[in-house]
Amino acid sequence: MSVQTRIEEKLGNNLDLKHLEVINESGGHNVPPGSESHFKVVLVSELFDGERPVARHRRVNQILKEELANDIHALAIHTYTEDEWRDKHGEAPLSPPCLGGE
Repeated sequence: MSVQTRIEEKLGNNLDLKHLEVINESGGHNVPPGSESHFKVVLVSELFDGERPVARHRRVNQILKEELANDIHALAIHTYTEDEWRDKHGEAPLSPPCLGGE
């Protein structure tokens, strides 16, 4: 299973997500083609309501601790509540979480 798929599944299974994006940014770094070492995640969940950004990041890091210890060199984390996401992106409806097409 790819690193990206594991990230999608773990975050999808452990957070009540309204929106999930996992973007492999490895191609923009000095790594071999096809690498999975640099990622950006965008997460929207009401679980983040009332949490400071550092607590949100700790939550994500805990869920992905195995991948961070073994596979991921860099992880950019962007977390939002539904209200924060709407304020940033308008009133368009959120897409459901993607779990790798399974």
